[in-house]
Amino acid sequence: MVSGKDAGVASTTPVAADAERLRITEIFHSIQGEADAIGWRTVFVRLTGCPLRCVWCDTEYSFYGGNWHAIDDILAEVASHGARHVCVTGGEPLAQKRCLILLRKLCDAGYEVSLETSGALDVSAVDPRVRKVMDLKAPDSGESRRNLWSNLDHLLPHDQVKIVIASRADYEWARAMLAEHALAARCMVLFSPVHGAVEPRELAEWIIADKLDVRFQMQLHKLLWNDAAGH
Repeated sequence: MVSGKDAGVASTTPVAADAERLRITEIFHSIQGEADAIGWRTVFVRLTGCPLRCVWCDTEYSFYGGNWHAIDDILAEVASHGARHVCVTGGEPLAQKRCLILLRKLCDAGYEVSLETSGALDVSAVDPRVRKVMDLKAPDSGESRRNLWSNLDHLLPHDQVKIVIASRADYEWARAMLAEHALAARCMVLFSPVHGAVEPRELAEWIIADKLDVRFQMQLHKLLWNDAAGH
């Protein structure tokens, strides 16, 4: 999901507004491929940087580089696409503290806003109007020790917990966490297979066999465009 032309747009806001800038990898207009907004035309704002290194990550290009954009310029770019849905993603967007300002301003502007976050950083200060799509990292990610379990106390009914599953062992772990933390009683829970590691039908059959109260999902954008740029 790359759009280099958008990532290179220079900020037009004076340097005096430096306190409200974010480092951005890309801004692009596509179809939401995940979570409860799947299928909606969406503007994606991908922030640069992430403190995690999940072994199956498909956005490693967002770890470094990017360009500084004034938040007001980001809002103008989002508005130019005429979409109701906006997804702030990364990397890990909350690694940049001013992400909270962007989220609030997007909500104030009337957008349906979602935040894709790793679950490793505190979500308590995220505007409650935002739909948080928060990962819990399973063992095969290599980063399960980074799960900040206190974040569960800050989830709202419109939020979602996503567990990406790379093996049967990951599935067993996810099933145990579902029960131990009563995740389905807090919000929607999404189980998603790692592309090329777990067959989607296999994961679906595990969920059915165990009668789990979770939502199976695949990445729609990969089905439509594979890993083509701009999606």
